Amino acid sequence: TDAEVNTRKKTFIEVQTERSEQAERTVLIKCPPKLNEKKLLQYLSSHGNIKSHFFFENHDIHALIEFSEKDSIASLQDAIGAPSAAEHHVVPFKSRLFTFTLKNPVSQAAEETPVRLSPQCHIPVKDLIQKLCHADSISSQMYLLLNEYQLTDENIKLRFLACSLVRDFARAYFPDSTVKPFGSSVNTFGKLGCDVDMFLDFRDIQKHATKMKKGPFKMEYQMKRLPSERLATQKILSVIGDCLDNFGPGCVNVQKILNARCPLVKFSHQPTGFQCDLSVSNSIAIKSSELLYIYGCLDSRVRALVFSVRCWARVHGLTNSVPGTWITNFSLTMMVIFFLQKRSPPIIPTLDQLKELADEKDKHVIGGYDCSFVSDLSKIKPTENTETLDVLLGDFFEYFGNFDFRRNSINLRKGKEVNKPESSPLYIWNPFEQDLNVSKNVNQPQLEKFVAMARESAWILQKEDKTQRIINKEPWGLANLLIPFGKSNPSKMKNRMKGIGSETIKSLLDSLKLNNANSLQKAVGK
Repeated sequence: TDAEVNTRKKTFIEVQTERSEQAERTVLIKCPPKLNEKKLLQYLSSHGNIKSHFFFENHDIHALIEFSEKDSIASLQDAIGAPSAAEHHVVPFKSRLFTFTLKNPVSQAAEETPVRLSPQCHIPVKDLIQKLCHADSISSQMYLLLNEYQLTDENIKLRFLACSLVRDFARAYFPDSTVKPFGSSVNTFGKLGCDVDMFLDFRDIQKHATKMKKGPFKMEYQMKRLPSERLATQKILSVIGDCLDNFGPGCVNVQKILNARCPLVKFSHQPTGFQCDLSVSNSIAIKSSELLYIYGCLDSRVRALVFSVRCWARVHGLTNSVPGTWITNFSLTMMVIFFLQKRSPPIIPTLDQLKELADEKDKHVIGGYDCSFVSDLSKIKPTENTETLDVLLGDFFEYFGNFDFRRNSINLRKGKEVNKPESSPLYIWNPFEQDLNVSKNVNQPQLEKFVAMARESAWILQKEDKTQRIINKEPWGLANLLIPFGKSNPSKMKNRMKGIGSETIKSLLDSLKLNNANSLQKAVGK
């Protein structure tokens, strides 16, 4: 029942289905800079009841309008005209993106009131540091950071809308297809401003197959046959990519990357402001999103610690937005989850424990890999661990600052250190594809830099005199860790770097130069 669903935590699939359905009843409207909100809503309401709406700024002011009924959109579309094609010829594709202007701007201008804008990006780190200094404990600092960085309800609606708009294109060719977000947009670990990973799914087609069991005939579609699934994926993405490029309102910088391990189309979706990556259904990636969703929902400390550690890593140049030999955010998230599995008592269960709780409908084997785990959160026993985030943050740095990376690997299935199966500097088992290392890209200097920074951070947290720092108006706790080391006192850092190979010091310096070069390049290249 609905009431039952509301009291318990929703499953991943329930949330996704609800959000996708919501997105289908939604339109996006570009508004004039001065706007009478009441009149706009009044006008739109003549086409049907508005369930929710918000405004945001992205070059122009936009309104996201969610109707109660899908039919309201058709009614609204009937009342909308094509743009007057005086200086431009238009592609006559009718989407759910509209532009509203005032017919008589001067007379209407007097009634305008500024609308409340919903923020779609997080505050800069330096502003965050200021805010953190006013908190009363490291724990509240971490929740503060989480609140500033996590995706808002409005931002999630916008992400599902972007997918729904791409789906409208895909359906021109494949009427049964859906486009769904996966990864950070849905796994509860996304931060404001992160890309939208979306995939094209034809799964619904297989559902019809079961209906044909009765009767003497076997009936099936005639479909074009190709030598490999990969080739089919490449052809489909190539055509949809061209389609977005040629006809998609607001789709710019479309790049087809069809020879990648996972073929994809990258594009900027200007109306929502998102950078999007479109690929074809990858069931294992969806199971990973669901697994992280479960861990994120089980205990509020999980997300607070992950967001803080990732922000810390970014500040110190341990992670980077361009791919390379850096640790990725996904690897860091895995490390935090592993650390929380190892507490005594554990804060979250291992993947094997989640698998034991799985019932029949949770059983999934994908490409020979067992991806089964419980989907109903209420079946998972809450932890008895009451450690504060103040303790956990310090212990996280302590734990990985002294982890035997040479010998051991990180295994979330077992929740314990396992001998490394091969010699990559950092080995984190892919939770489902058991023969893959999530962090295969990380090299030795980058790992050593991570260890050095973790040690330094553990040391700072142990040694600092919070009261004194507050009196002196100096950043303390988490705020103190978000200032690049060496800025405040370079000599201290050098002493504790003893015993770390000179090769690493050199690579540290190189990566600092690289970071500066990168920021220079960004400044010059933009």
